[in-house]
Amino acid sequence: QVQLVESGGGLVQAGGSLTLSCVASGSIIMIHSMGWYRQAPGKQRELVASITAGSSTYYADSVKGRFTVSKDNAKLTLYLQMNSLKPEDTAIYYCNAPPGRFYYEWGQGTQVTVSL
Repeated sequence: QVQLVESGGGLVQAGGSLTLSCVASGSIIMIHSMGWYRQAPGKQRELVASITAGSSTYYADSVKGRFTVSKDNAKLTLYLQMNSLKPEDTAIYYCNAPPGRFYYEWGQGTQVTVSL
């Protein structure tokens, strides 16, 4: 069983930055392909960014040039560096496997709120 714990969210003004972390634990010895998702009130959950075991990355058009996904295999940790934040980035952010194959049990997510 794998547990995913997200952290790093908070309140920030438009134009500010935050770094999110996702720590994996349990029956896992390496970070394979992983992604960041977000869900805003009244909206569907969407994939924001993902990274493969070989460190190839994907970004949704809405965050290209502003967000950077990375990983630390030794620490079993996934990161999302978010710059130039906009109010529309306000959401709960989750990490999980990329779509199409399987998902781990969803964690609690971390709230990102961007004002103005």
